[in-house]
Amino acid sequence: MALTREERETFLAEPHIAALAVDAGAGRAPLTVPIWYQYEPGGTVWVLTGRDSRKNRLISRAGRFSLMVDRLEPTIRYVSVEGPVVETATGTEEHLREMSARYLPAEKVEGYVAFASAEHGEQVLLRMRPEHWVSSDLGSV
Repeated sequence: MALTREERETFLAEPHIAALAVDAGAGRAPLTVPIWYQYEPGGTVWVLTGRDSRKNRLISRAGRFSLMVDRLEPTIRYVSVEGPVVETATGTEEHLREMSARYLPAEKVEGYVAFASAEHGEQVLLRMRPEHWVSSDLGSV
């Protein structure tokens, strides 16, 4: 059963690990990778990735990407969202801190931010405007 707009936006706003997919070009399946993301109902979705990453190059070329999040309990539920990139900006330590705080326990955030800042290289923030939604709650099995 499809979710209502409020249900799908609330679900997407929860801290799930997303599968990001982007067109990888002729003769290739889409690049699909796990990623942290940030979203507030009614807003845009944003992700951070390496400026020199394959993911960033493909998204820049395609101009759009999709995210899919799911869960298995208490019911099988998923939301997939796809849309155009509406902003590309330099990722900052504050962006990294916000994203890390969404997924990690508070006592782990600063250590992760220090590690990622030193090891992941220059980051880019990609903001996507949700344009197409697919969602369902399949109940419990």
